[in-house]
Amino acid sequence: MNDPLVTPSIALGTWAWGDSGQAGNGYFGSRLTEHDLHEIAEKTMTSGLTLWDTATVYGMGRSEQALARALKGFDRSAYQLSTKFTPQIARNGNAPVAEALEQSLTNLGTDYIDLYWIHSPADVERWTPSLIPLLESGKVRHVGVSNHNLDEIARADQILDQAGYRVEAVQNHYSLLYRSSEEAGILDHCRVNGVRFFSYMVLEQGALTGRYGPQSPMPAGSRRARAYNEVLPRLQALTDRMTAFGAARDASPADVATAWAVAKGTTPIIGVTKPGHIDGLLRARDVELTGQEITELEALADATGVDTRGGWEHEMH
Repeated sequence: MNDPLVTPSIALGTWAWGDSGQAGNGYFGSRLTEHDLHEIAEKTMTSGLTLWDTATVYGMGRSEQALARALKGFDRSAYQLSTKFTPQIARNGNAPVAEALEQSLTNLGTDYIDLYWIHSPADVERWTPSLIPLLESGKVRHVGVSNHNLDEIARADQILDQAGYRVEAVQNHYSLLYRSSEEAGILDHCRVNGVRFFSYMVLEQGALTGRYGPQSPMPAGSRRARAYNEVLPRLQALTDRMTAFGAARDASPADVATAWAVAKGTTPIIGVTKPGHIDGLLRARDVELTGQEITELEALADATGVDTRGGWEHEMH
């Protein structure tokens, strides 16, 4: 059994690093250069925020490969790598999870992964046992499950427990606008059992950053514009309050959303595509919201009536 999983308070997301690099063609239409990404990596090495989250499915290997290039030259022990096996893209064969891991190791230029995930609950009984030999080999240090509901998390834990291992982390969509994992008791389960809960889409692809609103919508034609522009007017009261809470602390609305996720006992995964994003995460790490402020933000979020559950997610209840 490996040492317990220890992570920074905020993780760095590289979903957008899997973009094609052509504006409008990727999730964010990012134009990310090698120099930009290496500059981001350099900044993180002095920040203490050195857990990088990626997945083979993010750009079908492009995100992992870009991350490897950005981290080239840094000591492997100075950072942690989190990547995922996605059942929907599994190859045929005797050991598809092991094969997927080998591809990720190659893409990332490493001989071990700190945290390896089953990316979706497509078949808990089929895929979870395949994690055991990877843990035994030392090529994977810790394992988690993503987009699983409470029953699926418990079943995966039972399967791993038979070999002396456990689900050490859960990664689900969790934000002010989407608290299904909390309502279903998953956060409580994680708290009671010492399982780290990683929250993704905390900023709702920019909708909770204060940057976008009815007068300043997301770029037309982008995926997130189709998902969020229609509801931006309903978010105005919430983002205005987040702006006010942030202004009192020299922080942005995005920093407040991130700080809220930390205050709820989760480890937010925040996408970083600019060195300045690291400054925001360091500010967010230091923001302490009061219980009253958290209650007010959640009430305003509930009042929006906005449901941001993704098409890849099933109900957590």
